[in-house]
Amino acid sequence: MKDAYSVREVNQYIKNMFDQDFFLNNISVEGEVSNCKYHSSGHIYFSLKDSGGTLSCIMFASQARSLTMRLTEGLKVVVKGSVSVYPRDGKYSLYVNRIRRQGQGELYLKFLKLKEELEEMGMFAPEYKKPLPVYPKVIGVVTALTGAAIRDIESITARRNPFVQLILFPAKVQGEGAAESIARGIRTVARLNPDVIIVGRGGGSIEDLWAFNEEVVARAIFECPIPIVSAVGHETDVTISDYVADVRAATPSAAAEICVYEFDKLKEKFSDTERSLDKRMRNTLLEFRERVLKAERRLILLNPLNSLRERREYLMRSEERWENLMRTRITAGRHRLEVLTEKLEGLSPSRRLESGYAYVESEDHRHLSSAKEAEVGDMLKIYFKDGRILAQVKED
Repeated sequence: MKDAYSVREVNQYIKNMFDQDFFLNNISVEGEVSNCKYHSSGHIYFSLKDSGGTLSCIMFASQARSLTMRLTEGLKVVVKGSVSVYPRDGKYSLYVNRIRRQGQGELYLKFLKLKEELEEMGMFAPEYKKPLPVYPKVIGVVTALTGAAIRDIESITARRNPFVQLILFPAKVQGEGAAESIARGIRTVARLNPDVIIVGRGGGSIEDLWAFNEEVVARAIFECPIPIVSAVGHETDVTISDYVADVRAATPSAAAEICVYEFDKLKEKFSDTERSLDKRMRNTLLEFRERVLKAERRLILLNPLNSLRERREYLMRSEERWENLMRTRITAGRHRLEVLTEKLEGLSPSRRLESGYAYVESEDHRHLSSAKEAEVGDMLKIYFKDGRILAQVKED
């Protein structure tokens, strides 16, 4: 047998004993809440105490989400869960999965039963949820005439948008006849056709809020053609009205924040949009102006008159070139003609005749350039510059 065990082994052994104990795995404990802390993760750490002792308790976030009330110091409750040991610390705690106020078990069971029935009917189904209007002008409010709820709604509405109109139905929100009063208020305000309706009240005990867990209120909300925001109690308070309504708000103040758009921000948004549109319009106009100028320049280039003008100019220049060429050629031809004329005149017989020479021609019109070409008795024609004579050869 082992002489000594580790601390971890001992703690794990004790934990196994706790976990295997049927009694400790499903136990209800009654006591007063003490040292309650809500962790940012959603877990709740607290102690249960009575005159005889204290028990450490933990409720994890997955179970805490279904909690319909907020734990406070001194609150008397009945918790249900299992006792186990955390081996690292060697401390045992009650791991809670359900909490109800002491003496209020019947109300909580009634709440769960009605919630299950209405859920089976489809009254919580998301497809029946109506969207809230973005810019409501008239908001109906069903709540008590006096109380923090209506004051908070009025204050926030006046701050966010003083142009929104509130229509109040002063309903009874607690006690006998409260459920019927709330249902009547919803139907009455709906007939006035507001843009959205806020139904709610401030926080309180489960008895104080019970009117919002009645079926008559749930049906009035479900059948209302106007979108409804449920704003009952504090953030941790959950009622049947919250499940049926189109939107749940944690508090009446939060409901006003959800429903009433902020007028100053809307004005600023419109101003930003106006500036953006103005800038885009200027850029668009500049772009179109540039496109028009390009089209105009292209049109000018493609204009038939420009083409005709260019062709006319081309023809005029061609005509000038041809005229210059003709003048040049005529001048050159004239000069050449003068030179040839001079040469021709230099070779002309008449020019030679003028110089004292004579031109001798036989009867058969042959030019005689030598005396040997003539015979005695030939008749010759002799040309001088001033005429001709007919002569006969007498001797060689």
